[in-house]
Amino acid sequence: MKRYLLLMSMAVAIALTGLQVGASNDSDSKYAPDDPDLAIATFAGGCFWCVEEMYEEKVPGVVEAVSGYSGGEEKDPSYKQVSGGRTGHTEAVQVYYDPDVITYEGLLQALWRTANPTDAKGQYVDRGSQYRPAIFYHNEEQKRAAEASVKALKESGRYDDPVVIEIVPFKSFYDAEEYHQDYYSKNPVRYKFYTFNSGRYQFIEKVWGDEQDVDYSQYQPEEDTMKNDARDLQSFVKPDDKELKRMLTKEQYYVTQEDGTERAFANEYWDEKRPGLYVDVVSGEPLFSSRDKYKSGTGWPSFTRPISEDAVVEREDRSLFTTRIEIRSAIADSHLGHVFNDGPAPTGLRYCMNSAALRFIPLEKMEEEGYGEYISEVKPDSDNSMAASKP
Repeated sequence: MKRYLLLMSMAVAIALTGLQVGASNDSDSKYAPDDPDLAIATFAGGCFWCVEEMYEEKVPGVVEAVSGYSGGEEKDPSYKQVSGGRTGHTEAVQVYYDPDVITYEGLLQALWRTANPTDAKGQYVDRGSQYRPAIFYHNEEQKRAAEASVKALKESGRYDDPVVIEIVPFKSFYDAEEYHQDYYSKNPVRYKFYTFNSGRYQFIEKVWGDEQDVDYSQYQPEEDTMKNDARDLQSFVKPDDKELKRMLTKEQYYVTQEDGTERAFANEYWDEKRPGLYVDVVSGEPLFSSRDKYKSGTGWPSFTRPISEDAVVEREDRSLFTTRIEIRSAIADSHLGHVFNDGPAPTGLRYCMNSAALRFIPLEKMEEEGYGEYISEVKPDSDNSMAASKP
């Protein structure tokens, strides 16, 4: 319906504006606000006019929402190409928001109040993959938050059909033509005609009822976000077994899911010396800091302690005709290794871990991957001492 509505006016609009589609191979947009402190999120929920209105008009902290195209390989696509389903792109919206006002989790709640996450073949009256819903995450932190939100949505039983919205890494975003930007405010009559007949509002009313208006005060950033906060831990999730077999190598699956042990001196991190963070290969939850790593001579990565008391869980292991203390991750319940009482000071413990259960994030990439709050736990002591002594 939307395509039909535009066919007669599109050529005239392009001629009058004289503007071409703005291309970007990263997160940039010519409509982006000139504020480097803003964060970026990219969502698809069918017609970008509607998604843009949702974020600009109803979500506090959103400075700008730009209509465009994402998820395909075609460079500089036009609306005609995308709406014809020939580019692999879907209509998307790039959201520029103040992370001091609204969290990414809050933005996801807004998406659920406009999109139908159970329909991967289009949205409402607009059919085809060019209208499929999607979350395009820009970093690991957004990925974890999206997976946790989708998991909660699946478990809520709110929908009659399975939740199938895709969560995929962001690759590129291309601005839609000028006449698409802020369409809801520039063409209110046509916009209201389209939305009323699209079925979008009726679906949201049926699914959410009195809950369709979000209390965004629940999604304001906390002034002092502690790394052990339960809300933060909930953002780390364990994928289902089918997804685990797809994402993990055979050895990673064997170690984490079948309580296996890799070969000594023939694993990835036993001799890793760089500063960085070790996270669960399954969920991404933080486990160990390089500052607590030491050379044990065993051929496995060894640490004197986990990054926090809540990061791991201890279980009694009576296999191999002896009693040992097994170490598992707190959220994903991955088998990591064992802890022994033959370690160095200050703890006297040796957390002997399997490299296959870990993913190492170098210090210089921690901020980029969403682990910035752990940098102080990873920086060498000399760096922290110098920083503390500065006036």
